[in-house]
Amino acid sequence: MESRAYPLLLVLLAHFFLILRTTSAQLSTDYYSKTCPNAAEIVRKEMIQILSVAPSLAGPFLRLHFHDCFVRGCDGSVLLDSTKDNEAEKAAPPNLSLRGFGSVERVKAKLEKACPNTVSCADVLALMARDSVWLSKGPTWPVVLGRRDGRMSIANETKQLPPPTADLTQLIQMFAVKGLDLKDLVVLSAGHTIGTAHCAAIKDRLYNFTGQNNLNDVDPFLDPHYIAKLRSKCSPTDTTTLIEMDPGSYKTFDLSYFKQVAKRRSAFHSDWALLTDKFTRDYVLKHANGYEAEFFQDFAESMIKMGNVGVLTGSQGEIRKTCSIIN
Repeated sequence: MESRAYPLLLVLLAHFFLILRTTSAQLSTDYYSKTCPNAAEIVRKEMIQILSVAPSLAGPFLRLHFHDCFVRGCDGSVLLDSTKDNEAEKAAPPNLSLRGFGSVERVKAKLEKACPNTVSCADVLALMARDSVWLSKGPTWPVVLGRRDGRMSIANETKQLPPPTADLTQLIQMFAVKGLDLKDLVVLSAGHTIGTAHCAAIKDRLYNFTGQNNLNDVDPFLDPHYIAKLRSKCSPTDTTTLIEMDPGSYKTFDLSYFKQVAKRRSAFHSDWALLTDKFTRDYVLKHANGYEAEFFQDFAESMIKMGNVGVLTGSQGEIRKTCSIIN
């Protein structure tokens, strides 16, 4: 990151942390203790049933929470449908591959039946993300609750989402404005240990990488043997096929993501970018060789931190009855 970018970045961070201290203090793990004491249990029960039938949805649920928090903060705006007067986040290119919206509505409906007009969709996403990781044999963490749902969702604002083509400088800047540091960046990137990606998101690494328009024009930082495997699944025009983000282990939250990155077999260029900085490279290489408990603790801490980004509390926003439309 160039030095001239730091003054503006510091101002943005100072403003962000001022807001964070004000809002996150109103969140608590027992927020619904009186109004909906079984909220977390209701979500957990539904998640067990959903993932027992479709375990591959664990990654998408985690991704929904991430995409929600990076645009307008963790306010459930990613769940809103477009209207005739507005194109919502859901309709923007970075979010066209998101899945699991129906399951979110299923969980929300259960909560509405038990505790009408009480639990926000933003809190539902936070709880579902935590349970997705835990049910995939990953860590768990206390989820603070009390978020309110936003009433706006704007497609153009998804430019704040880190793209799979990002280099480390871009990633650092995009995470920093959300109050997330270099450690959060490498730790949260490892969420790619569960889930899948569309061929369309990686085809630039496999074909015509620099515009030479020949079969040898591939990303030089991608392992050649892995290129061959990916090409066997993804044609240059394929937009629908899904590939495993963590081959052979994409349904299990574990350390194998770091092993893939270390071997230059990560699907996204943004994952490989972690090897271009000493701190993130050292973290990847260390956890490619073990230290699962440490990583699990780090991941839990970063998820708690991300879950506080830009939250609405108190009288802000609303509690939606249906997550895809404002009341």
